[in-house]
Amino acid sequence: MQPELIPESSYLITMRDGTVKQVNPFTGTEVWTVPGRANRPIGGDGAKPKPLPAEGRDRVCAFCAERYLDTPPEKTRMVWDGGGHRTIRDVAADDLDATTAEFRRVPNLFEIVSLEYWRRNFDFEMPAAVRARRDAYLATPTGHAHVNGVLSSRLKAAGWSAERIAALPADERLAMADAFFAGGHELIIARRHYRDDAVTDADLASSGTLTPEEHNQYMRFTVDAVRDLYEGNVYVRYVAVFQNWLKPAGASFDHLHKQLVAIDERSQQMEAEIRLARLNPNIYNDAAVNFAGRHNLLLAENEHAIAFAGFGHRYPTLEVFSKSRRTQPWNHAPDELRAVSDLVHACHAATGAHIPSNEEWYYRPRDVDVPMPWRVFVKWRISNPAGFEGGTRIYVNTIDPSTLRERVVKELSALRDSGAIADMAIGPECNWQYNCLRYARGQ
Repeated sequence: MQPELIPESSYLITMRDGTVKQVNPFTGTEVWTVPGRANRPIGGDGAKPKPLPAEGRDRVCAFCAERYLDTPPEKTRMVWDGGGHRTIRDVAADDLDATTAEFRRVPNLFEIVSLEYWRRNFDFEMPAAVRARRDAYLATPTGHAHVNGVLSSRLKAAGWSAERIAALPADERLAMADAFFAGGHELIIARRHYRDDAVTDADLASSGTLTPEEHNQYMRFTVDAVRDLYEGNVYVRYVAVFQNWLKPAGASFDHLHKQLVAIDERSQQMEAEIRLARLNPNIYNDAAVNFAGRHNLLLAENEHAIAFAGFGHRYPTLEVFSKSRRTQPWNHAPDELRAVSDLVHACHAATGAHIPSNEEWYYRPRDVDVPMPWRVFVKWRISNPAGFEGGTRIYVNTIDPSTLRERVVKELSALRDSGAIADMAIGPECNWQYNCLRYARGQ
């Protein structure tokens, strides 16, 4: 399929009645915003907050800190030891409560792409080091009971009866449990369900309620996991990274976590974007940051990253682009990674904990030589596509980019003044320059 560069004149048009029409230069998605829709209240389900009990706030869901045995065995955890954060690998079942995990990396109990997928389609074999870890974990009574308990929960959710689970041969049970050690769908789970100062069940701990340093560690821990997934399976072509916050955005629990899914192909949308980047290697500057800067859509900026109100999205979207020449997260220098983290954290903080959102990561696939910068989108899931969208493929976004920019810049300024986010240039303070993204081939 021959790609087409969408003319810049189509990106963002304001009609005489105030209707804003947008076309995404990378996806071709057409979006309209109707006047008057942006001022309606968003976020929250209308339920009256309930006081939190003195006990049990760390046992609310399966991701909570007092329910470590409800998730599959950890691969790594990040802890705070008083002097800084450090990562512990391969925590034994008997040692789960020896430290408090600020962030935990665990397999997803219900995989999108299963271990069996890799086995049957690619003859994937569990690496020797992973097999040794599995055997060591299962060798202890606590570890054996943990794995069997989680496996039973998974089978019950799939409709298995207790009798059928009990009759499952040991070798088949062991094969099923392999997914808890060698699978490619993982979760990065934060410690808190509620803020440390929470009073009611509305005081959820979101990305934006972390400190800038905590969020940086959250991002770094996730990036390390992405690299490990690539290194553990040569057949992986891409690792998708995303965060669903609150149930309307697809979260199973209202508990902060990211998901990583290793897949064996590039999506059709990514293939189309690669073709566009081949036609115009500077397209991310031309059709993203430069356009946003000229149209007063910039939100915030620091030395190594820039954020703006996106256009041509089904939902109001905050976009953060790394300025680095390095196009993959795991190759970023620490200060570059921190810069991206600070802006993503600021976007979440400005969004607030009660707006459902998706965080999506994009970066250059390993087997592509086209320059594609690392970028992170925060999408506000505040509307549902309906019949009009399905019949026309024109999506109604309730907040246009300019209104979104005004709303978020105001929040960012207040957050910076209070010290809740890192220091950064906000709105008109941004000193962006054309082609500020320095992304390069093969890095």
